[in-house]
Amino acid sequence: MNNQEKVTRAAAIFGSTTLISRVFGFIRDMVVARVFGAGMVADAFFVAYRIPGLLRELFAEGSMSAAFIPVFSRELHTHGREEALRLAKAVFTILFILLITVTVIGMIAAPLVVTLIAPGFHAAGGKFALTVELTRIMFPYLLFVSLAALAMGILNTLGSFFIPGLSSVMLSIFMISGVYILSRFFSVPIYGLAVGVILGGIFQFGIQLPVLWKKKMNLGWHFEPTHPGVIRIGRLVLPMILGLSVTQLNIFVNTLLSSYLDEGSVAYLYYGIRLIHFPLGIFGVAMASAILPALSASAVKREYEEMRNTYSFAVRLLLLITLPAMTGLIALRIPIVSVLFQSRAFDYRATLGTAEALLFYSVGLWAFAGTRVTAQTFYALQDTKTPAKAAALAVAVNIILSLILMGPLKHGGLALATSVAAMVNLSFLIWALRKRMGRIHMREILGSLKKMIPANLLMGGIAWVITKGDIWATDGHIAAKTGLLAGGIMLSVIAYGMVLYFLKSEELVFLWRMMRGKKEGVPK
Repeated sequence: MNNQEKVTRAAAIFGSTTLISRVFGFIRDMVVARVFGAGMVADAFFVAYRIPGLLRELFAEGSMSAAFIPVFSRELHTHGREEALRLAKAVFTILFILLITVTVIGMIAAPLVVTLIAPGFHAAGGKFALTVELTRIMFPYLLFVSLAALAMGILNTLGSFFIPGLSSVMLSIFMISGVYILSRFFSVPIYGLAVGVILGGIFQFGIQLPVLWKKKMNLGWHFEPTHPGVIRIGRLVLPMILGLSVTQLNIFVNTLLSSYLDEGSVAYLYYGIRLIHFPLGIFGVAMASAILPALSASAVKREYEEMRNTYSFAVRLLLLITLPAMTGLIALRIPIVSVLFQSRAFDYRATLGTAEALLFYSVGLWAFAGTRVTAQTFYALQDTKTPAKAAALAVAVNIILSLILMGPLKHGGLALATSVAAMVNLSFLIWALRKRMGRIHMREILGSLKKMIPANLLMGGIAWVITKGDIWATDGHIAAKTGLLAGGIMLSVIAYGMVLYFLKSEELVFLWRMMRGKKEGVPK
């Protein structure tokens, strides 16, 4: 099985588990929206939840995973399983000490942290105090979810994607339980939701431990900060903190600025980016997670042409999926938000506010996904400086555009600034990758785009025509709304596939042959 097939199969497994996770995540968001709405309490919770979420990206799913996997992969391939386990234990120990320290400091300094991320809350009555309390309750989530990300990195390198990909379902299950069960034990019901976050993090890590034991990768205490692999990871991780987590840093800027906007703005941006995370998680993150072990193995063997082929293939496959997802979210933004969230607590005004955020986030979906995959290529080469430079440029662009656009477009301007910053980030990375590796098969990528663009235009038009109307402004009518939305999605997807079929899309043909068990016709 070649790299293209390995990456596709790994991405399919990871994507399917992520799909399950995202479905549970949507159920969770629907529950939270219908119970707590998009007012002061929701704003306070989402800011508090975003604080460990940002740090999670810095310490876990972003920088640590991307720094750990190439070094762990090299240790595994060059020195064997025992030395790889020794490295994993050393990283686990140091990460545990670091995270305990950060968690304790974060809980103590919660008022300062909230002031930094949402200074506008000081002027909103009890919103600031509530956000501080929720931050203190949820900060330990950082510890458990970071250890879960380390376990996922180990298992992904060993070719195990199913249980690690499924682990995040635990978070949604316990958050839903927090709303309906735990909240009954608190005078402030939102505290139950916060406790559910902590329990979800514990089980995200715990569900992966049996698989680690089965793979004979028992994590344990081994304090060895001078281990060559640990030192290498340490050198890689610092610039990665900026390089891979640029999206989170931009969201941080959005949160800070949106705290000065109308009440509900934070919630609109949260729900908007959550809807973006559905296709981004299923396809973008799945592809990035699947491609890194394959790229790292090729880099260790110095098979650079294979790296070029793998990268080009991954990008084309990613565009095949993310472009129609972008088109669908733009055309169907109001119906999607109405069906998922609209209720007495989450009225039509909140639907329009969230749909506006979704529109401007959606235009950058392809760039969010492409940045993740392209950055992984640099990390496989153990080059962390280039993504850091790209990220610094993107953050600067985001801040400048946010300040310019938040006046006329309100929270929509903040979302648009984030999307444009992602496009700048991706453009810089592609330019740097071509400079470093020479040809990266851009002609093939552009050739595929020529077929995808007309297919997307047709599907977007069909989706808009089918779902236009005033029904979305009314409460209830769930069956009719769901039927219209499902019909719009189904017919537009069929149209997209038919256009690509007639235009003889190589990526579509490849996926079809893989599903039928055939191996020929892999696009190069």
